[in-house]
Amino acid sequence: MAMEPSTPDSLLRHAVLFSFKEESYPDGVAEVEAAFAALPGKIPQIIDFEWGTNNSPEGLDRGFTHLFFLTFASEADRDIYLPHPAHKSFGEVLGPHLKDVLVLDYWTKAGE
Repeated sequence: MAMEPSTPDSLLRHAVLFSFKEESYPDGVAEVEAAFAALPGKIPQIIDFEWGTNNSPEGLDRGFTHLFFLTFASEADRDIYLPHPAHKSFGEVLGPHLKDVLVLDYWTKAGE
């Protein structure tokens, strides 16, 4: 069941966390980083993109080291992204290096 945004200015966020196989460092991981960072130039439905590596001192990362954060205006735009050929090609680059993945999507909400 699709959920629409709670306010007209809500945005759909797509957060993707990766952990990588030890043997993929550093070259394979760098290849994945570059391939993911290229997606916004290939898929116009991505309206914002950022990524980074874990910097938390809390030790609660469960082995996830990388977070990629994409923004879409609608679920329809996200639904174009998911099966998009560029996204599928990225999956082929990622596959040999991936240890684990976690994906969460949410509609933004303003602070109270």
